[in-house]
Amino acid sequence: MAKYLMLKHYRGGRPAVNEVPMDQLTPDEWAAHIQYMQDMEQRLLASGELVSSEGLSMGGAWVRFDGEGRPPVVDGPFAETKDLIAGWMLIEVDSYQRALDLASELSAAPWAGGTPLGEWLELREVMSAPPADAG
Repeated sequence: MAKYLMLKHYRGGRPAVNEVPMDQLTPDEWAAHIQYMQDMEQRLLASGELVSSEGLSMGGAWVRFDGEGRPPVVDGPFAETKDLIAGWMLIEVDSYQRALDLASELSAAPWAGGTPLGEWLELREVMSAPPADAG
């Protein structure tokens, strides 16, 4: 079994097929989009493949350590040109092909006009720690 992170982007990724901006969706279109993702989460919970899933707000900041005893350095809120992560699903599946299939399914969430969003998702395998007995 391997874990994969499916990242959704507000912006900064490749454009979706259905490029209607989020603020132009009707309440019913937004509700259908959210319901699709919640239904998918429930199916993945039932199959034991969902590890974690969250949506993120558009606000945020970059933060870094600036030395012992000094306050953290903060650069934010995000500038328009910075990539924004909208949310993620962390899955644990038996194959890369299964991860691809689930990412494709998530990409098909309904959007404007009830047609699939067709968004590009970033699919990344979670790195494993080296075995405890490795040298």
